[in-house]
Amino acid sequence: MSTQTPSITQVRDAWDAIADGFDRHATPQTMAFGEQVLSRLELGPDVRVLDVAAGSGGLSIPAARTGADVVAVDIAPGMIDRLADRARAEGLTTLEARVGDGAALDFDDDTFDVAVSMNGVSLFPDLSRGLRELVRVTRPGGRVLIVAFGPVQHVEFVAFFLGALRATVPASLPPSNEPMPPFRLADPATFHRTLQEAGLRDVSVETATWEMEANSVDHLLDGVLSSNPIATQLTAGLTDEQFAQMRDVLDGMLRERSGGQPGAVLHAEMRIGQATV
Repeated sequence: MSTQTPSITQVRDAWDAIADGFDRHATPQTMAFGEQVLSRLELGPDVRVLDVAAGSGGLSIPAARTGADVVAVDIAPGMIDRLADRARAEGLTTLEARVGDGAALDFDDDTFDVAVSMNGVSLFPDLSRGLRELVRVTRPGGRVLIVAFGPVQHVEFVAFFLGALRATVPASLPPSNEPMPPFRLADPATFHRTLQEAGLRDVSVETATWEMEANSVDHLLDGVLSSNPIATQLTAGLTDEQFAQMRDVLDGMLRERSGGQPGAVLHAEMRIGQATV
Protein backbone atom coordinates (compact mmCIF):
# COMPACT_ATOMS: atom_id res chain seq x y z
CA MET A 1 0.00 0.00 0.00
CA SER A 2 1.17 3.48 -0.80
CA THR A 3 1.80 5.85 2.10
CA GLN A 4 1.27 8.91 -0.09
CA THR A 5 -1.63 11.09 1.06
CA PRO A 6 -4.54 10.56 -1.35
CA SER A 7 -6.15 13.48 -3.17
CA ILE A 8 -9.76 14.51 -2.53
CA THR A 9 -10.69 13.00 -5.88
CA GLN A 10 -9.04 9.69 -5.01
CA VAL A 11 -10.81 9.57 -1.65
CA ARG A 12 -14.17 10.37 -3.24
CA ASP A 13 -13.76 7.76 -5.98
CA ALA A 14 -12.59 5.06 -3.57
CA TRP A 15 -15.64 5.45 -1.32
CA ASP A 16 -17.98 5.84 -4.27
CA ALA A 17 -16.74 2.50 -5.62
CA ILE A 18 -17.90 0.64 -2.49
CA ALA A 19 -21.05 2.68 -1.78
CA ASP A 20 -23.50 -0.01 -2.86
CA GLY A 21 -21.90 -2.74 -0.76
CA PHE A 22 -21.39 -0.36 2.15
CA ASP A 23 -25.08 0.51 2.15
CA ARG A 24 -26.13 -3.16 2.03
CA HIS A 25 -23.67 -4.60 4.52
CA ALA A 26 -22.17 -1.91 6.78
CA THR A 27 -25.00 0.58 7.25
CA PRO A 28 -27.64 -1.74 8.77
CA GLN A 29 -25.23 -2.88 11.48
CA THR A 30 -23.88 0.65 11.92
CA MET A 31 -27.38 2.04 12.49
CA ALA A 32 -28.03 -0.48 15.24
CA PHE A 33 -24.87 0.57 17.07
CA GLY A 34 -25.50 4.21 16.15
CA GLU A 35 -28.72 4.20 18.15
CA GLN A 36 -26.75 3.16 21.23
CA VAL A 37 -24.15 5.85 20.62
CA LEU A 38 -26.68 8.64 20.13
CA SER A 39 -28.46 7.77 23.39
CA ARG A 40 -25.60 9.68 25.05
CA LEU A 41 -26.89 12.92 23.53
CA GLU A 42 -30.09 14.89 24.07
CA LEU A 43 -31.59 14.89 20.59
CA GLY A 44 -35.08 15.81 19.47
CA PRO A 45 -37.08 18.48 17.64
CA ASP A 46 -35.29 21.81 17.14
CA VAL A 47 -31.84 20.30 17.83
CA ARG A 48 -29.55 20.97 14.87
CA VAL A 49 -27.26 18.00 14.16
CA LEU A 50 -24.39 17.65 11.69
CA ASP A 51 -23.13 14.19 10.69
CA VAL A 52 -19.78 14.39 8.88
CA ALA A 53 -18.53 11.57 6.65
CA ALA A 54 -22.00 10.16 7.12
CA GLY A 55 -21.76 7.22 4.74
CA SER A 56 -25.30 6.12 3.97
CA GLY A 57 -26.76 7.00 7.33
CA GLY A 58 -25.34 4.98 10.22
CA LEU A 59 -25.70 7.93 12.60
CA SER A 60 -27.81 10.43 10.68
CA ILE A 61 -30.79 8.12 10.14
CA PRO A 62 -31.12 7.28 13.88
CA ALA A 63 -30.58 10.96 14.72
CA ALA A 64 -33.37 12.03 12.35
CA ARG A 65 -35.71 9.45 13.88
CA THR A 66 -35.62 11.51 17.09
CA GLY A 67 -37.09 14.48 15.20
CA ALA A 68 -33.82 16.44 15.20
CA ASP A 69 -32.92 18.63 12.21
CA VAL A 70 -30.06 16.66 10.67
CA VAL A 71 -27.64 17.55 7.90
CA ALA A 72 -25.56 14.61 6.67
CA VAL A 73 -22.40 15.33 4.67
CA ASP A 74 -20.24 12.86 2.78
CA ILE A 75 -17.64 13.32 0.06
CA ALA A 76 -18.97 10.38 -2.00
CA PRO A 77 -22.09 11.10 -4.07
CA GLY A 78 -22.93 7.39 -4.09
CA MET A 79 -23.15 7.37 -0.30
CA ILE A 80 -25.34 10.47 -0.24
CA ASP A 81 -27.69 9.06 -2.88
CA ARG A 82 -28.24 5.95 -0.79
CA LEU A 83 -28.63 7.95 2.42
CA ALA A 84 -31.27 10.12 0.75
CA ASP A 85 -33.07 6.99 -0.44
CA ARG A 86 -33.14 5.65 3.12
CA ALA A 87 -34.48 8.96 4.46
CA ARG A 88 -37.24 9.07 1.85
CA ALA A 89 -38.21 5.46 2.51
CA GLU A 90 -38.68 6.27 6.20
CA GLY A 91 -40.32 9.65 5.61
CA LEU A 92 -37.58 11.46 7.51
CA THR A 93 -38.32 14.99 6.35
CA THR A 94 -35.92 16.64 8.82
CA LEU A 95 -32.86 14.99 7.26
CA GLU A 96 -30.91 16.75 4.51
CA ALA A 97 -28.17 14.82 2.67
CA ARG A 98 -25.36 16.81 1.03
CA VAL A 99 -22.22 15.96 -0.91
CA GLY A 100 -19.35 17.84 0.70
CA ASP A 101 -15.79 17.77 2.01
CA GLY A 102 -15.74 17.34 5.77
CA ALA A 103 -12.35 19.06 5.92
CA ALA A 104 -13.82 22.22 4.33
CA LEU A 105 -17.44 22.42 5.43
CA ASP A 106 -19.77 24.78 3.60
CA PHE A 107 -21.46 26.12 6.74
CA ASP A 108 -21.19 29.28 8.78
CA ASP A 109 -19.60 29.27 12.22
CA ASP A 110 -21.82 28.14 15.11
CA THR A 111 -24.49 26.59 12.85
CA PHE A 112 -25.15 23.34 14.75
CA ASP A 113 -25.97 22.27 18.30
CA VAL A 114 -24.38 18.84 17.90
CA ALA A 115 -21.77 17.46 15.50
CA VAL A 116 -21.12 13.73 15.17
CA SER A 117 -18.96 11.40 13.12
CA MET A 118 -18.57 7.62 13.28
CA ASN A 119 -15.47 6.15 11.65
CA GLY A 120 -15.50 9.25 9.49
CA VAL A 121 -13.43 12.24 10.61
CA SER A 122 -11.10 9.77 12.32
CA LEU A 123 -10.14 8.49 8.84
CA PHE A 124 -9.41 11.89 7.30
CA PRO A 125 -5.88 12.34 5.91
CA ASP A 126 -5.78 15.56 7.95
CA LEU A 127 -7.54 14.58 11.16
CA SER A 128 -6.77 17.85 12.94
CA ARG A 129 -8.30 19.90 10.15
CA GLY A 130 -11.43 17.78 10.14
CA LEU A 131 -11.89 18.21 13.89
CA ARG A 132 -11.29 21.95 13.70
CA GLU A 133 -14.04 22.20 11.10
CA LEU A 134 -16.44 20.33 13.37
CA VAL A 135 -15.63 22.70 16.21
CA ARG A 136 -15.99 25.76 13.98
CA VAL A 137 -19.53 24.94 12.83
CA THR A 138 -20.77 23.90 16.30
CA ARG A 139 -22.09 26.63 18.57
CA PRO A 140 -20.37 27.47 21.86
CA GLY A 141 -21.72 25.06 24.46
CA GLY A 142 -22.65 22.55 21.77
CA ARG A 143 -21.52 18.94 21.78
CA VAL A 144 -19.15 17.00 19.55
CA LEU A 145 -19.19 13.19 19.48
CA ILE A 146 -16.64 11.10 17.59
CA VAL A 147 -16.67 7.31 17.30
CA ALA A 148 -13.54 5.40 16.27
CA PHE A 149 -12.20 1.86 16.41
CA GLY A 150 -10.23 0.49 19.33
CA PRO A 151 -7.08 -1.58 18.77
CA VAL A 152 -7.17 -3.65 15.58
CA GLN A 153 -6.75 -6.92 17.50
CA HIS A 154 -9.96 -6.11 19.39
CA VAL A 155 -11.97 -5.27 16.26
CA GLU A 156 -12.64 -8.85 15.37
CA PHE A 157 -14.17 -8.53 11.92
CA VAL A 158 -10.97 -6.76 10.82
CA ALA A 159 -8.63 -8.92 12.90
CA PHE A 160 -10.12 -12.14 11.49
CA PHE A 161 -9.78 -10.81 7.93
CA LEU A 162 -6.19 -9.67 8.43
CA GLY A 163 -5.29 -12.91 10.18
CA ALA A 164 -6.58 -14.98 7.27
CA LEU A 165 -4.81 -12.71 4.79
CA ARG A 166 -1.54 -12.91 6.76
CA ALA A 167 -1.76 -16.70 6.93
CA THR A 168 -2.07 -17.06 3.16
CA VAL A 169 -0.42 -14.04 1.52
CA PRO A 170 1.70 -12.23 4.17
CA ALA A 171 3.33 -9.99 1.55
CA SER A 172 -0.03 -8.32 0.86
CA LEU A 173 -0.06 -6.64 4.28
CA PRO A 174 1.73 -3.39 5.17
CA PRO A 175 4.51 -3.50 7.79
CA SER A 176 3.14 -3.86 11.31
CA ASN A 177 4.87 -0.62 12.34
CA GLU A 178 2.58 1.32 10.00
CA PRO A 179 -0.81 1.59 11.79
CA MET A 180 -3.77 1.74 9.44
CA PRO A 181 -5.76 5.01 9.58
CA PRO A 182 -8.93 3.51 11.11
CA PHE A 183 -7.02 2.68 14.31
CA ARG A 184 -5.07 5.86 15.01
CA LEU A 185 -7.45 6.93 17.81
CA ALA A 186 -7.48 3.49 19.43
CA ASP A 187 -5.43 4.67 22.40
CA PRO A 188 -7.80 6.54 24.77
CA ALA A 189 -5.08 8.98 25.88
CA THR A 190 -4.27 9.86 22.26
CA PHE A 191 -7.97 10.28 21.51
CA HIS A 192 -8.44 12.51 24.57
CA ARG A 193 -5.44 14.67 23.69
CA THR A 194 -6.50 14.97 20.04
CA LEU A 195 -9.92 16.33 21.01
CA GLN A 196 -8.38 18.81 23.43
CA GLU A 197 -5.93 20.00 20.79
CA ALA A 198 -8.90 20.72 18.51
CA GLY A 199 -10.09 23.29 21.06
CA LEU A 200 -12.68 21.15 22.81
CA ARG A 201 -13.28 21.02 26.57
CA ASP A 202 -14.90 18.64 29.06
CA VAL A 203 -13.46 15.79 27.02
CA SER A 204 -14.33 12.19 27.84
CA VAL A 205 -13.43 8.97 26.05
CA GLU A 206 -15.25 5.73 26.84
CA THR A 207 -15.15 2.21 25.49
CA ALA A 208 -18.15 0.33 24.13
CA THR A 209 -18.60 -3.03 22.43
CA TRP A 210 -20.18 -3.27 18.99
CA GLU A 211 -21.52 -6.75 18.26
CA MET A 212 -21.61 -7.71 14.58
CA GLU A 213 -23.27 -10.77 13.12
CA ALA A 214 -21.39 -12.70 10.43
CA ASN A 215 -23.82 -15.29 9.10
CA SER A 216 -21.17 -17.01 6.96
CA VAL A 217 -17.67 -16.49 5.65
CA ASP A 218 -19.06 -14.87 2.49
CA HIS A 219 -21.25 -12.55 4.54
CA LEU A 220 -18.19 -11.52 6.55
CA LEU A 221 -16.05 -11.02 3.45
CA ASP A 222 -18.73 -8.95 1.74
CA GLY A 223 -18.96 -6.78 4.82
CA VAL A 224 -15.22 -6.29 5.21
CA LEU A 225 -14.57 -5.58 1.53
CA SER A 226 -17.33 -3.00 1.38
CA SER A 227 -16.57 -1.33 4.72
CA ASN A 228 -13.41 0.55 3.73
CA PRO A 229 -11.37 0.98 0.53
CA ILE A 230 -8.30 -0.28 2.41
CA ALA A 231 -9.71 -3.82 2.39
CA THR A 232 -10.22 -3.79 -1.37
CA GLN A 233 -6.69 -2.44 -1.82
CA LEU A 234 -5.25 -5.25 0.30
CA THR A 235 -6.95 -7.93 -1.78
CA ALA A 236 -6.69 -6.29 -5.21
CA GLY A 237 -3.53 -8.18 -6.21
CA LEU A 238 -4.60 -11.64 -5.05
CA THR A 239 -5.04 -14.41 -7.56
CA ASP A 240 -8.26 -16.40 -7.53
CA GLU A 241 -6.40 -19.26 -5.84
CA GLN A 242 -4.98 -16.98 -3.15
CA PHE A 243 -8.38 -15.43 -2.48
CA ALA A 244 -9.94 -18.89 -2.19
CA GLN A 245 -7.22 -19.94 0.26
CA MET A 246 -7.80 -16.85 2.35
CA ARG A 247 -11.55 -17.52 2.33
CA ASP A 248 -10.99 -21.10 3.54
CA VAL A 249 -8.79 -19.90 6.41
CA LEU A 250 -11.37 -17.29 7.38
CA ASP A 251 -14.14 -19.89 7.24
CA GLY A 252 -12.13 -22.06 9.64
CA MET A 253 -11.66 -19.14 12.01
CA LEU A 254 -15.40 -18.43 12.09
CA ARG A 255 -16.27 -22.08 12.67
CA GLU A 256 -13.72 -22.33 15.47
CA ARG A 257 -15.38 -19.37 17.16
CA SER A 258 -18.90 -20.76 16.77
CA GLY A 259 -18.29 -24.43 17.56
CA GLY A 260 -18.53 -25.59 13.96
CA GLN A 261 -21.36 -23.37 12.76
CA PRO A 262 -20.80 -21.30 9.57
CA GLY A 263 -21.41 -17.96 11.26
CA ALA A 264 -20.52 -16.19 14.48
CA VAL A 265 -21.04 -12.98 16.43
CA LEU A 266 -17.89 -10.87 16.32
CA HIS A 267 -17.05 -8.06 18.71
CA ALA A 268 -15.50 -4.69 18.02
CA GLU A 269 -14.04 -2.53 20.77
CA MET A 270 -15.04 1.06 20.03
CA ARG A 271 -13.92 4.40 21.43
CA ILE A 272 -16.55 7.11 21.90
CA GLY A 273 -15.19 10.59 22.45
CA GLN A 274 -17.44 13.41 23.64
CA ALA A 275 -16.65 17.04 24.32
CA THR A 276 -18.08 20.52 24.60
CA VAL A 277 -17.27 23.40 22.26
